Amino acid sequence: MQQTQHLFCLGMAMILMAFSQHLMAQTQQKVTISGYVTDAESGEKIISANVYDNLTKQGAVTNDYGFFSLTLKAGQINLISAFPGYKSFQSTFTLTRDTSITISLEIFALETVEIVAEEEERIEQKTEMSTIDVPIQQIRKLPALLGEVDVIKAIQLLPGVQSGSEGTTGLYVRGGGPDQNLILLDGVPLYYVSHLGGFFSVFNADALSSVKLVKGGFPARYGGRLSSVLDIRMKEGNLNKFEGEGNIGLISSKLSFQGPIIKGKTSFIVSGRRTYFDLFSRPISKLATKGNSSFGYAFYDLNAKVNHIISDKDRLYLSFYFGDDNLDIKEKYTNGQPGTNNYSNSFFKSGIGWGNDLAALRWNHIWSPRLFSNLTATYSKYKLGIRYDEENEFFQNDTLRSYSSFFEYVSGIRDWGLKLDFDYYPAPSHDIKFGINSTLHKFTPGSLGYRENSGNNRIDTTLKTKIHNTIETSVYVEDNFQIGRRFSANIGVHAVNYLVNEESMFSIQPRASARLQLTDRVSLKGSYVQMTQFIHLLTNSTIGLPIDLWVPATDKVPSQHSWQAAGGIATSLWDDQLELSVEGYYKKMDGLIAFKEGTNFFLGGINEGTWENIVETGGEGEAYGAEFLVQKKKGKTTGWVGYTLSWNYRKFDALNGGVKFPDRYDRRHDLSVVVSHAFNERISVSGTWVYGTGNAITLPSGSFATIEHWDFFGNNTTGSFVPMSISQSLWGDFSGRLYENGRNGFRMEAYHRLDLGVNLTKKTRWGERTWNFGVYNAYNRLNPFAYYIRNDYDSNNQTSTPKLKKLSLFPIIPSVSYSFKF
Repeated sequence: MQQTQHLFCLGMAMILMAFSQHLMAQTQQKVTISGYVTDAESGEKIISANVYDNLTKQGAVTNDYGFFSLTLKAGQINLISAFPGYKSFQSTFTLTRDTSITISLEIFALETVEIVAEEEERIEQKTEMSTIDVPIQQIRKLPALLGEVDVIKAIQLLPGVQSGSEGTTGLYVRGGGPDQNLILLDGVPLYYVSHLGGFFSVFNADALSSVKLVKGGFPARYGGRLSSVLDIRMKEGNLNKFEGEGNIGLISSKLSFQGPIIKGKTSFIVSGRRTYFDLFSRPISKLATKGNSSFGYAFYDLNAKVNHIISDKDRLYLSFYFGDDNLDIKEKYTNGQPGTNNYSNSFFKSGIGWGNDLAALRWNHIWSPRLFSNLTATYSKYKLGIRYDEENEFFQNDTLRSYSSFFEYVSGIRDWGLKLDFDYYPAPSHDIKFGINSTLHKFTPGSLGYRENSGNNRIDTTLKTKIHNTIETSVYVEDNFQIGRRFSANIGVHAVNYLVNEESMFSIQPRASARLQLTDRVSLKGSYVQMTQFIHLLTNSTIGLPIDLWVPATDKVPSQHSWQAAGGIATSLWDDQLELSVEGYYKKMDGLIAFKEGTNFFLGGINEGTWENIVETGGEGEAYGAEFLVQKKKGKTTGWVGYTLSWNYRKFDALNGGVKFPDRYDRRHDLSVVVSHAFNERISVSGTWVYGTGNAITLPSGSFATIEHWDFFGNNTTGSFVPMSISQSLWGDFSGRLYENGRNGFRMEAYHRLDLGVNLTKKTRWGERTWNFGVYNAYNRLNPFAYYIRNDYDSNNQTSTPKLKKLSLFPIIPSVSYSFKF
């Protein structure tokens, strides 16, 4: 009860503060110009566009819904609006009263793309740090595995962000795990964002309008995770005309339609993607096994959105996402002739399926030129199912008998949420955000069903883990202000009340970030944040399928906490063509969990009575490092160079003898180079090169002679081995002994790869078509995916020699895809 009162008091304080600022502003007898910044062709609202009065040198930035508010003295103004990739808008007029306008920006033609408005907000002018906006058009130009453009793959190329293993879409941000990333699609959390065991993400770039990554300095409006926020917004649909686009690739195709339902008032967009791998794998596997076996895998994504303008002050949005993966194997075996005692017929079917459902209903309302609100109702569901079905019939003693069994394992999480957010603009260079959010989580950590039929005997068993219902309610307030021309700050607090098993937990998380402008082109930035996470992911890193389990924080498995401090310098160079940022960070985490040694992944929690008994709790994490980013966003040549130097450790009392050890993804050096160049409207090229220190893994003690290299197609390339000294803690002595140096005491080989792409575009009578040619792993680097030890037997000497072997997944892979717009 006392904690509820704290929440109520904090909420009232936020509201009183906001309206006191409003009353103060009213006494200054100023007028406000507000409205939306949109794409001139589609009517799509533009996020983070700059709106600026060139006479008073005061400006504002559009919020997540394209809305801006700028309060100025009455009189003449020279209003300018700019956003990268668009021609700037400029208009001079007299402002005598509160005015609402819509600013429409036109996209640059290629020949004028190097003309950029000086009024765009530069990196050194922004208060926020550790935040990167990645343009969708730039993502779509990057070369990709099998030609499948992927948002998560592009994010992995940024400093401070690491991938898990070869080809996967896991995000490991500043020492955090994949469960510590808040991934939002139109403001709704997604819990599993990968297809094909992690090689592709669920995000269809054709359906998206903006992508923003926050690695630190988190604004108070975000909460619930420790390491990062990936905020992705869907397109709203063209209000003015019908459009379509599609893509035909090697493993999947996609198609999108958008246009007005009521021109200028209501629009829609529908975008779908499906793989056709199963259409080839099933007949090929049947042919190879003479009809005895079949293998199939398929995934799909479906995005849809409706945007309706109710009035000048009200807009309504309805968003959907549905996605599923399904992997299945069927086998049948028949022996002997029916009716004889040597006859048997067996059928086996197994599979795994997973997917997400998401929905959001959003209402924007403008209460006054200075007060904007957004009310959102959300639904999110992640589901996982593993199944095995067996049927047998056979003759025994001239009698036909049968036997069947069925196994099923299901897990998932389901959310219902309601949140209300306000943006208040009391004065130029000053805005306040505040709001409240409540989410009901329903966790199903695991349910195991088993059925067996044999003659008159029947066994039917369902073992369920406890279903947890939790309620997470948060309030926040953040004040973004500027003092003079040199100093700005964002100060806020995020407070959470978490209810589980009739027990309430409370957390207050302060947030602060600041910018000090040293010169017109150089600024210092700093931030400090505290984060709390009331959700855990039980993960088995040795399995490449999505059988990880989401579980809640409970009295036995407490919540996770972290604090992070960061500082850096930012500047614009070469006539604002380049942005340079250098940041250092230190992050401390506690409340981490891990499976106990020797735990059975599926049955451990059930055999022990509950999943809470199979995990180690109270883990600590420590991560620190430095990040360097040079980025070019303007001109015919764009891209970035990012480098990260980092350390990442874990410590559990019951693991590794209580001694801290490197995290699996402790990567000392991580480098990425990304370049795109447009020669003209028809031809563009792109390339990426990445390098990273090898992952840390645990190997058992044993002897070995050589390291053998295996690629995905079974080709063997044996390389030489140069042993290190015992003091280096990785290899054994020169007699060929391998020593385990505790948990994650062995380093895999360094990872590096070059990808190349070419786009050939042509205007047609009906629209535009593009051929994309790409090469993944252009110089055929056999990067390690996993290591294992196997004994090789020499029949001549009758000796067995253990060897350390490396599994590589992807050699050089060419790709081609065809895309079109109409």
